[in-house]
Amino acid sequence: MSFKSVVLTLSLCLSAVSAQGQDIVDTAVGAGQFNTLVAAVKAAGLVDALKGPGPFTVFAPTDDAFAQLPEGTVETLLKEENRAQLVSILTYHVVSGKVAAKDAYGLQQAKSLNGQNLDLVVTGGQIQVDGANLIKTDIETSNGIIHVIDKVMLPATQTIPEVAQSAGTFKTLLAAAQAAGLAEVLGSEGPFTVFAPTDEAFGKLPAGTVESLLKKENLDQLASILKYHVLAGRVDSAAAAKAGEAKTLQGQTVMIGYDGGLTVNESKIVAADVEASNGVVHVIDAVLLPAAKDPKESCREVCDMLDHAVSQGARLYNRRHHSQCCSVYKSALQELTRMPETLGDEGMSVINTALRSAEHEHHMGRRAWIYRRAIDRAYAMMSEQL
Repeated sequence: MSFKSVVLTLSLCLSAVSAQGQDIVDTAVGAGQFNTLVAAVKAAGLVDALKGPGPFTVFAPTDDAFAQLPEGTVETLLKEENRAQLVSILTYHVVSGKVAAKDAYGLQQAKSLNGQNLDLVVTGGQIQVDGANLIKTDIETSNGIIHVIDKVMLPATQTIPEVAQSAGTFKTLLAAAQAAGLAEVLGSEGPFTVFAPTDEAFGKLPAGTVESLLKKENLDQLASILKYHVLAGRVDSAAAAKAGEAKTLQGQTVMIGYDGGLTVNESKIVAADVEASNGVVHVIDAVLLPAAKDPKESCREVCDMLDHAVSQGARLYNRRHHSQCCSVYKSALQELTRMPETLGDEGMSVINTALRSAEHEHHMGRRAWIYRRAIDRAYAMMSEQL
């Protein structure tokens, strides 16, 4: 039977159901072949969401599709302690808005409510989504549309560092992230977008560069370079190309272009949209290097940070929350210790002396003033350079 015949037959069979205005959940219950899916939706607490106004597009695995999973998988997922994983899998089957079968011909990807992208492929009239075949399409409901699929789709479960580790070609990047204290951050909830240089990309740097950056005294510079490769949020290649530029966690902007393929600055994106549970990875063939900061810009950033600390700390001090005030001031000074190039030897001496002296002062009010005087001196030094 042809694709068009399937759509026509299905539309006729479901006309009575559609006329009753049933929502996605009630339609799935009434169909009788989605018992496992309905049970999973209930266990995940998603019933109310899928009964909402939407509209939604649901790629619905049949009971036979769930039966193809390894024995015990469904039972394990239905346990309360695995609810988050179940929610992740189910929301991976849902797209915001109505995506009809005919729309698949103009799409390569669709963003799921899980956050990860679904890959759409049309071959000879047969539509596949993440390797699952659409065996029935365009089931209209009052709040969306259902496409029946023959396989349960599983989202990526590895974090960005785990994806890099599994690939085996990002050893230098992982070592650098670990040394700079960023590996744990990139393994957190995120989401993040990482332009990931391969080991070969790092090998293109001048001899000794990586070894130098991994030294303790250069870890701040290393962290700055690595943050220049990271964006906040999950930005797929299509969105990046459309935007043309993106602000990195380092603060500077990278430029996205096209030169026989997608590029970021002068680097080529050799593999795009590698999904992770907490973001997406775009593999690049050269390390991105941020522009050196204008010294005056660095001084301004320090002054802004100190202004904020003083404003917050003074309010706490005036309310006699001396211990909390000390915490704010101390954090600001500790942040300054990571900026030796900006503060210079004299500034670093002032900061380190204050931090040591304050530890010997047990009265929190007087300790706060030790910190405050050091902040004021640092502020004055920075202001002189503006």
